[in-house]
Parts: sequence; structure tokens; C-alpha cells
Amino acid sequence: MNAIILEPMENEAITVNLGPRRYEIVVGSSIRPGFASFLQRCCPRSRSAAVVCDGHVEAHARGFTMPLPTTTIVVPAGESTKCMAQAERLYDALADIPADRNTVIVAVGGGVIGDLAGFVAATYNRGLPLVMAPTTLLAMVDSSVGGKVGINHPKGKNLIGAFYQPAGVWIDTQYLESLPDREFRSGLAEVVKYGVILDAEFFDWLDQNADAVLRRDPAAIRYIVARSCRLKADVVEKDEREEMGLRIVLNYGHTFAHAFETAAGYGKWLHGEAVAAGMVCASRLAEQLGMIPSEVTERQIRLLNRFGLPTRPLSWPAEQLLAIMHRDKKALAGKLRFVLPTRIGEVQAISDIEVDIVLRVLSDISRA
Repeated sequence: MNAIILEPMENEAITVNLGPRRYEIVVGSSIRPGFASFLQRCCPRSRSAAVVCDGHVEAHARGFTMPLPTTTIVVPAGESTKCMAQAERLYDALADIPADRNTVIVAVGGGVIGDLAGFVAATYNRGLPLVMAPTTLLAMVDSSVGGKVGINHPKGKNLIGAFYQPAGVWIDTQYLESLPDREFRSGLAEVVKYGVILDAEFFDWLDQNADAVLRRDPAAIRYIVARSCRLKADVVEKDEREEMGLRIVLNYGHTFAHAFETAAGYGKWLHGEAVAAGMVCASRLAEQLGMIPSEVTERQIRLLNRFGLPTRPLSWPAEQLLAIMHRDKKALAGKLRFVLPTRIGEVQAISDIEVDIVLRVLSDISRA
């Protein structure tokens, strides 16, 4: 197939329509000078700001032109930072400012920073305004949008958290030019996910334009970020708090993935790497249930391989992974729920799957 050529795109504004909690996602390249006016538009009543970042992006964070008196709080980099100890450290720093409900939290960094700073924003003084400024691909297309914030617990990923929508999301794709290759590829797993669960044409586009994406062509990158955000926003608008059973589609591959991350030790596998392998496991499970032919799985494997992502777990005991899955937030009354594909572009949530089938899938894939 011939690759699709994209015309240069101006800044794109995507609105997440949630009534009084509606907010705007701005996607563009080299747009940092416009952040000050964006912040004032999102948080007109704010009188001070606390920028939360890690050491890897501190220089970026301090480079923002802020329209308010600002305190910058730097936390350690890495998945292990998403913990109660670091949340308490942020509470202490906010108390020292002292922060109040007119203090906006600006989360500059990847998914760890967004989740941690968002959780603190949701819980300090019963809620401070939050603006996301993601700097990794995974955070741009997934964790910065939708209002899920939280921290990890030794017994499970993201077990402690809240639904807390940001006041705005500011996405400057220029940050991706210097993103380490492994981090960039990790983010592509979530991009592929959107194609599998919601948009077959987008999946086809990724298949046809994988080379442009991998060389980080600016137009291609802005397109995949904006399309992913729009697809996620469409779901969040219909089921903000996972009460209607619609938002669960966004968890495709994640029941397996969270078990892989927990078994490996947080940070050993990047989230997107675990999601990539988790999607393949979920697709193989759908095959076992007669929901799809093997070609649906093989298409995912081929695209994930092109993006340099893992397509099977490491050799963790299947029984250990299953025990972790039973503690997953998506489990209901101790019964596992999986999001499984019915075709490229469509998935559904399935419960009451026999444990032996899940164990067989994990064992077969580990041996492959």
C-alpha cells in the first residue's frame, strides 16, 4: 500500500464535552510561547501555580512562561515515583507554599508525573485545578486525557486513585523530537490500541505509514496524537466514570498488561511495552473463545513488531499472573473481565471466562 501524505497541520483544538467539566486539548508543535494565555483561559481564577516535573524534564518545565507566581517541584523520575511517599512529599511542598484552591497544578512530564500530580491535585484541599502538559507520546495520547489519576500499590498498579478531569491539556509535539526511542515506541502501543478498539481506518493508516511515524515525521506525529485524543475523548464523553460499561474498551490489553508490570516490578517494563504484549494475549484469548480468526491477532502482531514492541510476556508463572489479575480494578466480585476484539475496530467486554482458558493462553504465548 502507498503511504498517505499529510498536509502540515495547524494547532488543533479538541474539546472534551463534559458539561461544567468540559476542557480543551490543544495539539501543536513548538507552541510553548502560547502556554501562558492557555493557562489563563483554562484557570481564570487561579492566582498562583505549582509546576510538578521530574529531573528529566526540569529544564523544559522551567522554560514555560508562566503568568502567575510559580513554584517548581521536582520529583524523581521513574514508575516508582507513583507512590504514597511521593504524594506525601507533594502535599508537604504545597502546604509550604502555601497552596489554596486558587493554586493551579501544572503537570509537566510523562504519565507518571500526570498520574501523581493529578492525584495530589484531586485530593489536596479537596481539589485544585489541574493542567496537563505531557512530554511523552504515551502521556499525550492516553494518560493526560480522560481524568484518571492515581498511584501504585505493591499489590497492584493504580489501585489508589480518582476520576479528576483537568482544566486543560497542552500538547506540544516538539518534545517528542528528543524522546528516547524506547519511550517513543512504548507510546505507540496505546496508539495502535485505538485503532484496534475504535477505528479500523486509523489502524490501516498506521500500517501504511509506520515508517513516517517511526522517523517522527512532524505531520504524522501531530496526526496520530490528535486522532488518538479525539477517539479517547469520544469515549470519555459517553462514560466519564466507567459507569455505563463503555469506557472499559480503553482497557484493551490492560488486564494482562498490569499483571505483567506488577510481576516484573514497576518500571522494568514500560507501560506501553506491557500493553503491547497484553493486547496480543487478549486477542489470543478471543481466538480461544471463537470470537475472531487468527488473522486479527496476526495483523496486530505485525504492526507491533514494526514498532519494535514486545508481543508476548516474559516467563512469569501463569498462576502468579492470574492471581495479580484477580486484584485488578476491572475484576467484579472476584471475576475477571477482559476486553476482547471482535474485529479490527471493535471490541467488547467479556466476563466469566474459564480460568483454565486464560492459563492456557498465558502458557502457550510464553512458550511461543
